[in-house]
Amino acid sequence: MPAQAPIILTGAGATFPYPVYSKWFESFHKQFPDIEVRYDPVGSESGLQRLYDHTTDFAASDIRIASEEYFAGGKPRYLRFPTVLGAVVPVYNLPETAGDLRFTSDILAGIYLGRIRKWNDPAIRAANRGAALPDRAIAVVHRSDGSGSTFMLTDYLSKVSPEWKAAIGVSALPKWPVGVGAEGNEGVGKAVRETADSIGYVEYIYAIVNRMNYGSVRNRSGRFVSPDLESIAAAAEGAPNRIAEDFQTSITDAPGADAYPIASFSWFIVPSKIEDAARRDSIKRLLTWILGSGQNQAAALGYVAIPKSLLARELRLLETF
Repeated sequence: MPAQAPIILTGAGATFPYPVYSKWFESFHKQFPDIEVRYDPVGSESGLQRLYDHTTDFAASDIRIASEEYFAGGKPRYLRFPTVLGAVVPVYNLPETAGDLRFTSDILAGIYLGRIRKWNDPAIRAANRGAALPDRAIAVVHRSDGSGSTFMLTDYLSKVSPEWKAAIGVSALPKWPVGVGAEGNEGVGKAVRETADSIGYVEYIYAIVNRMNYGSVRNRSGRFVSPDLESIAAAAEGAPNRIAEDFQTSITDAPGADAYPIASFSWFIVPSKIEDAARRDSIKRLLTWILGSGQNQAAALGYVAIPKSLLARELRLLETF
């Protein structure tokens, strides 16, 4: 009797978790050869659209779902499971400037609003006393595609800058007042590396792997905090007491002296109802593995695992799926 063909699950979305997702899906398939998972890292916005269009089984997103897409007849159309924590970091190209630069929310908002135009602006000098800051124009780079990284940055800036909130707001694809666009972390990273006096933003893991210069950001407690596994985890400290029942809660500008302020969950999103029982069971097995064994692999790949108390809540939700 011929072997039964494996069930193939398809997903698309965020680029940030792609390295850990790839490892997870490979490890899961070795343990469960009857289920194969294929994932296309097209960006959060495109991944969500494919899920809405019913062309994938799941989406991965760093963007919170809009209420008009989330609800149908007063009931949730999707279930959302935080799988890892991530962060966005400001990266820059200033060869003659030694050491890491410091950024405040006013500096970041001012640069991306076009109000701060030179590297030796008084606001940048005040945060970086003693640094060699050139009297040259800042070359601004931003994402050109619908991006979870952009959503995370604009979510943060909308909380800390009334000027930003009024002019731009929270968006995965805002109308940028200044700068040139590039697609994906790779595009932004390449543009910053190749353009003197430039600034951009990429996901923390991308900056580490590609050895880019990135700065610390002043948090709500007034401390300049560099992104790392500990400071990103600190942004989620006490999260189970603050996270909404559906897990769609922003943790940018989090309280805590050690919290890095531009951090977020990355969500795995599935339809709340799946008629195909075998496919639903396969997705449930995959998520159970991700929220269990998969979390143990996260740190080894440079990602921050979900707090255990929050994982317990997710597993309870998964039981209802």
